[in-house]
Amino acid sequence: MPLIPQEPQIPESVQGPRVATAAGRTTPTPRPVPGPRSAATPRPGSPGRGPVRPAPPAQRPPHAPASAAAPAAAVQKAAEATSAAQFQLIPATPDGAVDAADEAVDLLLDSGQVPGGILVLTTGDQHPWAAHELSFGEAAYWAQHDAGDDVFFARTANADRCTSRSVVVVAVNGDLDATAARALAGLRERAGALLIVCGEPQKVNSALGAAV
Repeated sequence: MPLIPQEPQIPESVQGPRVATAAGRTTPTPRPVPGPRSAATPRPGSPGRGPVRPAPPAQRPPHAPASAAAPAAAVQKAAEATSAAQFQLIPATPDGAVDAADEAVDLLLDSGQVPGGILVLTTGDQHPWAAHELSFGEAAYWAQHDAGDDVFFARTANADRCTSRSVVVVAVNGDLDATAARALAGLRERAGALLIVCGEPQKVNSALGAAV
């Protein structure tokens, strides 16, 4: 009888320990860590805080911090005072008066002052924010004033048209002519709690008619 060759036996594979692969594992993406706010980031309540507008004019470089350190502390201290009709003078040149006023507004907002309670006036050229908003027409510009929910910027020549606010900040960025001097002298009554004047002390003293 012929021998029938036996079929070769296939040994069963021995399963070893499984190696977990990390290929399909999703690496969690690190969450961004908030960094310090840049100077270009607007603060709540500052110019541009409100209805979205086209990009405002380029900002001027900040004034030298050496002359602002002491007045800044004084502004913050005065802003926290509860008595009415406080007065604060921040020495500043005509070229740096607007920057000093902007810094004073930032400190007021940081200390908790309501944006709609701040009025900023300039004795010379319009503040860049006011010039930008006026490009959309006076009706829209003054409508923002009447809304009273944000910081408003105008010239001292238009101070009589502005309603009283808790804090009035004046930037003496030009010559104090008779009209500006009269407006400056009457602004203490228009400011409910605090009047801040950024300018040359001699000019301010002369306009107010008394040493400050």
